[in-house]
Formats: sequence, C-alpha cells, structure tokens
Amino acid sequence: MAKTSASEEPDEGRAANGVQAVERVVHALEILAKEGSAAVGDVAERMGVHKSTASRILGALENHGFVQQSTRRGKYQLGVGLLRVASSIPRRLSLVHTARPVLEDLAQRFGETVNLAVRRDVYAVNVDQAMGSANLATYDWIGNLTPLHATSSGKVFLAYLHSTERDELFRRFELKAFTPRTLNREQLEKEFPAIVERGYASTQGELEDGLNAVAAPVFGHTGDLIGAVSLSGPAFRFQPDNDPEIAQAVTTAAAEITELMGGPPAQ
Repeated sequence: MAKTSASEEPDEGRAANGVQAVERVVHALEILAKEGSAAVGDVAERMGVHKSTASRILGALENHGFVQQSTRRGKYQLGVGLLRVASSIPRRLSLVHTARPVLEDLAQRFGETVNLAVRRDVYAVNVDQAMGSANLATYDWIGNLTPLHATSSGKVFLAYLHSTERDELFRRFELKAFTPRTLNREQLEKEFPAIVERGYASTQGELEDGLNAVAAPVFGHTGDLIGAVSLSGPAFRFQPDNDPEIAQAVTTAAAEITELMGGPPAQ
C-alpha cells in the first residue's frame, strides 16, 4: 500500500478545511435566503456549529456586503452585494453565447486555442474556449484565474484601465515572475500605450515557457471593456509578433463580437 508523504498531508488537510469553509458559507446564505432573516444563534443551530463560528462567517459575509443586519436587532438578511454579483451573470452568459461562433471560427482557421476572458478584480478568468485542430493535448482553461500582468488578455484589461485604477490594482497584487520573460511594472507601463494604439496585446513565454499568445479587447453597448479574445499556441509554430495576419485576425474577431454585443465600431 502506498504511503502518503508527510508533505502531502498538510496540503490535503488545508484543502479539506477550505472546502468545509466554503460549504459553511453557502449553507449560511441558503438559510438566510429561505428564512428571510435570522439571528446568529438560529443560523448556528441550523448549521450545527458553535455560535462563534456562525458569527465569524456572517461577519465575513457582511464585510463583503453579501449579508447585512436588518432593522430587527441581531438579525441578518441577504445583502445587496449578492445583487452586484448576480447582475453580471446575464451579461456574462450573453457574451459567451454571442462570442461562441466567432471563437470557433478563429480556432478552426489557425488550429490553435482561442479563449474568451473577463476581468475579475486582479485576475483574468477564462469563460469560454475553442480548441483548434493543431492541439496535440487538450487543456481546459475555462474557469481558470490567470494573472493580469503575464497573459495577453490580462495586458488588455490593464492597458485599457484609467491610470489611477491601474495603480490601485498594482498595489494589491504581486507581479510574480513566472518565467524569465515575465515583465515587471516598468516594462508593462511602456507597453500599455502601444497596446491601446494598435488594439491588441501579446505575450511571448511570459506565463509559461514556450507559450505565446495575442489578445484583443471586446466592448459592450456602453463602450466599456467587457472581455478579451486571445489566440495562443506553442512558440515553435506560433509567433504572433512576427506574423501580422495573426494579430489582425484576433482584432477582427474581437471587433465582430463587439459589434454583436452592440458595442462601438472598430476605429
């Protein structure tokens, strides 16, 4: 029988604790959704946990606006923070549905991987993916949180932010060097004007050695940046910086999705 190494056990323990914590948060929200409002003691009893545990969970949720104390003293109810999260769901689903045929066409044309990403705070999260015929192995990027500074989609999101908002973001996350090619703050700042001017961003082995990518912005009906389309492939056959056709195809695809979403026409 294989032995579990000592180094694996703490990781498994932390993972189990993390899952339990998430389950408790979800349970607390479900209780408030069903009851309308409830006191800490009632929530604790329903969850089968100590009152102090329920209090910590509700306190954390309150800090993020997901629950709030009702006018009835000591009672909690669902907060408006949930509305902010829920309100983005139809837009995201609409974006994915609208972009899907364009992503598939782009993947088929170049035989490489195409991703659709949206920004979630300090990350780019991939919400859809189309695989090209040239891929030897399939890697599912959907749902993955990727660093803004080391991905082509992330660079797009950063480049189109107002400088003050970008500065605030940079204060909140580490510019980790994933490879020797990962850019630092100064190098990124030099790239941003060019990204906006030409309408796309590229990476060359900045997240993973040997992986290159190019991404272009997608705008919504209000003119706000709502996503980014990226095309990526192995460096030995995919060199977007040396092939203008690749960047042009990605920017055209992003512009097509923008038009379908009611966004402004490409300049």
